[in-house]
Amino acid sequence: MLKIGLTGNFGMGKTTVAKLFKKMGAHVIDTDQIVDQLLQAPEVIDDIRQLFGEEVLVDGKINKKYIANIVFENPLMRVYLENILHPKVFDKVEEIIQKIPSKGEPTIVVIEAPVIFERGYQNRFDIIITVFTPEDIALDRLKRKGISEEEARKRLNAQFPIEMKKLKSDYIIDNSGSIEDTIIQV
Repeated sequence: MLKIGLTGNFGMGKTTVAKLFKKMGAHVIDTDQIVDQLLQAPEVIDDIRQLFGEEVLVDGKINKKYIANIVFENPLMRVYLENILHPKVFDKVEEIIQKIPSKGEPTIVVIEAPVIFERGYQNRFDIIITVFTPEDIALDRLKRKGISEEEARKRLNAQFPIEMKKLKSDYIIDNSGSIEDTIIQV
């Protein structure tokens, strides 16, 4: 089994590339989906409530926008939140991998994870691929999705520079051109 860590910065096309890998037969695990599931688990809700206070809850559910406003302004709070979530995310990733049937041919698992380098997780993968695009293109894409430039910049600034990620990766995919160009690279 080949475990591929797929990373890149906010708005640069990780999800697009992950979908292409899936179309080509790879098993794809989206860690953002796992986080969404975890944020509904009572024990995780309780841990996050203890960290952020009662204000983090709206009708008993985690207010993700409230958390985002805090963690993208306060890196230490982001680390505390990641310390709650990341071990559980990796447990779930391993659980999913264990359920992938072996068919005799090599199995490729692509794990879409935005903060591989920021948290030193690169050794959890056999290969790391970084998806990138110039920041102005990423900002334009995010704006079209309804994300303000201010919010997008906060998130981009919370991540390692894309050039550093490119240098540390085994492969890079330039997602600034046409979808056809990206397909060829995948």
